Amino acid sequence: MRLLIIGGTRFLGRALVDEARAAGHEVTLFNRGRSNPALYPDVEQLHGDRDGELDVLAGRRWDAVIDTCGYVPRVVRAAADFLAGAVEHYTFISSLSVYAEPLAANTDESGPLATTPDETVEEITGETYGPLKALCERAAMEGMGGRALLVRSGLIVGPHDGSDRFNYWPARVARGGEVLAPESPDYGVQFIDVRDLARWTLRATEQRLVGPYNVTGPERPLPLGRLLDTIRDVTGSDARFTWVNGAFLVTHEVGPFVEMPLWVPDDFGGFNSFSIDRALAAGLAFRPAVETVRDTLAWLATRPADHVWRAGLSAEREAELLRQWHATQAAVN
Repeated sequence: MRLLIIGGTRFLGRALVDEARAAGHEVTLFNRGRSNPALYPDVEQLHGDRDGELDVLAGRRWDAVIDTCGYVPRVVRAAADFLAGAVEHYTFISSLSVYAEPLAANTDESGPLATTPDETVEEITGETYGPLKALCERAAMEGMGGRALLVRSGLIVGPHDGSDRFNYWPARVARGGEVLAPESPDYGVQFIDVRDLARWTLRATEQRLVGPYNVTGPERPLPLGRLLDTIRDVTGSDARFTWVNGAFLVTHEVGPFVEMPLWVPDDFGGFNSFSIDRALAAGLAFRPAVETVRDTLAWLATRPADHVWRAGLSAEREAELLRQWHATQAAVN
């Protein structure tokens, strides 16, 4: 398959390139040439800004395109319109954030989508991200005349994840000692290894699947206690977990999902319980969590010691929260 990847040198993009090359596909990358420009010296790369510089793609044909970095509907529509006659199929990497809140448990692809009163807005914020992704989906579908796969991905984790929204846990548990953990050991979480997402996306593109698919994992939400125990086993640390309820975290203004990775308050509804039955029926499969943990830790060991973390509690903030939690429990008892 002749495959055009918009992006291709960061996180999911590079996982897609690696998977596609392993499968024997002919890959072309279209990006600005700014992120990891030396990563794939033997892969054809066409450079330009997708916002206004699509002409570098003129006169070429591919079997399919995978768009990893579309956030603005106008820009996605321009790409879909431009490529409609040059590719047979368009895969758009979307997000589970497209769904309207509050989320019902087990939300599937028929769930209501987030909206914005001003569909011309292009500033990406916490409030506009989901609605803009939903509008990008519509733009891809319309531009391609329905020949588009919409990959509604969940939290993507694994090597080369610059968000740190999962990395925090392997790194924190490895340090050992008392670890603040949210809710209870049975608290269910969802995430997907970037390599599993890339593999499924590529296979779905090969099969010319169309329409929306929720793509996260595992098959059923994973108890957080099991994940943290797995990390402790892998690292051999002396970590011991203090489970702190959500009400305490909300009262103390602990930021969900970023400051406290994988956790969201109750008013987020079914955030960690999306239905992925459609993707499972289409072949979605997962590697063991222990493999993701090991490979993430190995990659984290390559980062500089002065890396500035983008997610997770600071050591000082965690220690103060634990002190306050224990004081609260002592007062109750």
